[in-house]
Amino acid sequence: MDKSRKFSLVLIGIFTFCILSEAKQIGSETDLKWLEQAERFLRMEDPSVQRVILGCLFMGISCGLIGSYVVTRRLSLFGDTLSHAVLPGIAVGFVWSGTKDNYSLFVGAMIAGFLGVSCLSILKKITNMKGDSSLGIVLSAFYAVGICLLTRIQKVGYSQQGGLDSFMLGQVSSISIQDLYFQIIALLLIGLFIFLNYRQLLVSGFDPQFSRSIGIQIEFLQYGLWILISICIISSLQMVGVILVSAMLVIPASTASLVSKRMNTYLLLACILGAFSGFSGAFLSFLGKNLPAGPLIVLVSAFVFTIVLFFRPEKGVIVRWLKLRSENSRIALENTLKASFQILENKDFKETEISSQEMMRKRGLSSAEVEGEMENVINAGLATRSTLKLDNTKLPLQMSVILTQKGWEYACRIVRNHRLWELYLTNEAQYEPDHVHEDAEKIEHVIGEKTVRRIEKLLKNPKRDPHGKLIPSMEDIQEGNL
Repeated sequence: MDKSRKFSLVLIGIFTFCILSEAKQIGSETDLKWLEQAERFLRMEDPSVQRVILGCLFMGISCGLIGSYVVTRRLSLFGDTLSHAVLPGIAVGFVWSGTKDNYSLFVGAMIAGFLGVSCLSILKKITNMKGDSSLGIVLSAFYAVGICLLTRIQKVGYSQQGGLDSFMLGQVSSISIQDLYFQIIALLLIGLFIFLNYRQLLVSGFDPQFSRSIGIQIEFLQYGLWILISICIISSLQMVGVILVSAMLVIPASTASLVSKRMNTYLLLACILGAFSGFSGAFLSFLGKNLPAGPLIVLVSAFVFTIVLFFRPEKGVIVRWLKLRSENSRIALENTLKASFQILENKDFKETEISSQEMMRKRGLSSAEVEGEMENVINAGLATRSTLKLDNTKLPLQMSVILTQKGWEYACRIVRNHRLWELYLTNEAQYEPDHVHEDAEKIEHVIGEKTVRRIEKLLKNPKRDPHGKLIPSMEDIQEGNL
């Protein structure tokens, strides 16, 4: 299964989750038209809307920054594991304080995250288990413990347990000033750590062994990143929840990696994409009822990834498809011109017309295919339509063309490229003459004029190929001596 198909399935899964989930939307309970909702959101006069926008922007920037190192260091599954590992800590923190106190929940989540990382380190040291297997074990085990604790809390009936399940799916609408303070602190810590250790992180990410040899503390950087990933995850739980927070660590950074080549540009673009996804997802959630903000933020991020994947310059799926289609059309055009030259060559260049029947025999194609290729040559201005004569009367018996001066020169160049390359392989690479045709069929379409000139000079301007056929020189082509 190719990457685009896999990603389509992921999008369908997220969309289904968005529809079926119980995550809360941002908009008011009143039934307003979507234009009125959009105007209300963009005015940013409501304190709740202001908190939501700031929270989404802070979350997007934080996830973009730390997510860049999650993606470049291949820690995506680690981030997913850590996001699930903090769930039992949240439950324990609630039981400890008896309320949804941010401090107790943060401490519990940090302890659970530390235990999760410790379990990974222990499994790595005492077993030969591969990294993905140990991550899967810790993820499922901690997540199962968290679900059991949350279920127990609901059954016991704590008076302030309402909204605790928002950490599972996210509840942007209930974000508080304390949540914003925590997000600001998380963003400052992440930004400060990256600013102070930018070069060390850059070098250690590409060559850890060289980094150790020049005195860079790899372990310090690694544990620092783990702690910051934990802090970023915990600060984002209120926005997108345990289940989807890892997506915000991965998708904006992965999108940025498709178009950026330098690390500083990569970090900046990942932050912009994360902030845009957070703002746009919150805006869409505000427009109507039953539109959960957390999944919509992830969906916007995934949509941007899809757009960049398909339409990015040079390497986009659509761009590459269009380029390949153009290349195939050009090669088919050049093959038709080469066949035209060979047909005229078989007539000792005494005639100028090329019929569709002759082209069919030469190319081994059907009548419809040949006529389509000849039409393309005409449309490109490389040939003109002609009519075969029979008994001095013009009868449209079959399609016929005459190459224009431009088309004739183009055909001669393709033939020259082909035959020069055949001669080069036989003379310089010691190929057998009957083994060079297939290779020349490919090279003739990509070899440049400078390379052709060098080959001509190397072979001392030859006139015949290994099979004794004429090699048109540039002078012959320009002067029309053939």
